[in-house]
Amino acid sequence: MNIKNSLIASALMAIACISCKNDKTENWMDHSVDVASQQLLATAEKMDGTGVLPRSIWTVYPLDFVERQTERDRKTFADSLVLPADSLVNKMHTINIYDWTSGFFPGSLWYAYELTGNEDLRKYAASYTNMLAPLRDFKRTHDIGFMVNCSFGNALRLAPNDTIQPILVSTADNLCSRFDERIGCIRSWDFGRWNFPVIIDNMMNLDLLFNAWHLTGNKKYYDIAIKHAETTMKHHFRKDFTSFHVVSYNNDGTVEEQCTHQGKNDASAWARGQAWAVYGYTRCYRESKDKKFLDQAINVANMIMSRVKTEDCIPYWDYDAPVTDETPRDASAAAVTASAFLELCSYAPDGKKYSDYAEKILRSLSSESYLAKPGENMGFVLMHSTGSLPNDSEIDTPLNYADYYYLEALVRYKELKK
Repeated sequence: MNIKNSLIASALMAIACISCKNDKTENWMDHSVDVASQQLLATAEKMDGTGVLPRSIWTVYPLDFVERQTERDRKTFADSLVLPADSLVNKMHTINIYDWTSGFFPGSLWYAYELTGNEDLRKYAASYTNMLAPLRDFKRTHDIGFMVNCSFGNALRLAPNDTIQPILVSTADNLCSRFDERIGCIRSWDFGRWNFPVIIDNMMNLDLLFNAWHLTGNKKYYDIAIKHAETTMKHHFRKDFTSFHVVSYNNDGTVEEQCTHQGKNDASAWARGQAWAVYGYTRCYRESKDKKFLDQAINVANMIMSRVKTEDCIPYWDYDAPVTDETPRDASAAAVTASAFLELCSYAPDGKKYSDYAEKILRSLSSESYLAKPGENMGFVLMHSTGSLPNDSEIDTPLNYADYYYLEALVRYKELKK
């Protein structure tokens, strides 16, 4: 071969390599959607007619493991352990409609339908969403936003009908009934030692109120959501923009206690809590256009990027956990963060760094290290999430809300790339 032909051949090989690289870049997304759709469809078919929904896989870890990870004596958490019967370990954890996670599986089906156009996914999404209709009268939880907005909220976007709006508005009214004007917050839990506990997770339920505001034009929903966000911003955050998990208030609105229920300790940065925070304040800025909420979201986002030290950007279950070979990751925290960043990037002045970070998370979650193989992982999409380690609950296991926010992030990523 002469020099000229050799150069031409080299150039053609280079073009081919670039083409292969581009194909590979696009194929990770296609592969992820394909796997997720297969897993969700198989699970929907398997559970059809059972009256229950998938939440996770039951796990139990030795208490000395929990002691090492929390660096606490087991006497400090023994009363809050959530241990399944031996017969349930390594089996699917199913739930009824009143579990706080009941909206995530129907919501995941809606997102998979949005990504694929598969009519079987739409059919099952509608069926599992309709299962939740009795929640219209359920008032005993702040998590009604998760339960109804993720299911009926997505149904309203993708398959609207006249029955959906009344359910969303009624459940928004039920959420408003948990708001205390003296405190300026929506009450989270009805259990525990606290007088009026508010958890950072509650920022995620405000979207139901924003939806009700748009549907009715009644500003009370907006006002309550904004007041809750402002009060939470005042009392939940430390100077470095990490968040406490729980803040309990006295009846006069003063702070009773700042602590944790699911993190390593009261002063630590529980990974999913930080993700809830950046997601919630990004949403508040979208609805209000109040710069203080954008600044808060950006500050929390920058904190997350500085604190997460893993190469693949999937955090350990708590930013302050002792890092050893046994320290579990939390894919759910990563998925929530990725979804939040893919919205934040459209508002922040230097938005590209957030979209780049979100893409890195999604590529990691879409790798064989976290994405299940079809037919495995008991039908769940992602592996390696952590629910509540100090309670020995759902450690290094799939979680339905990890799948939900992963799919939501894939939808947002796809829209961004258009």
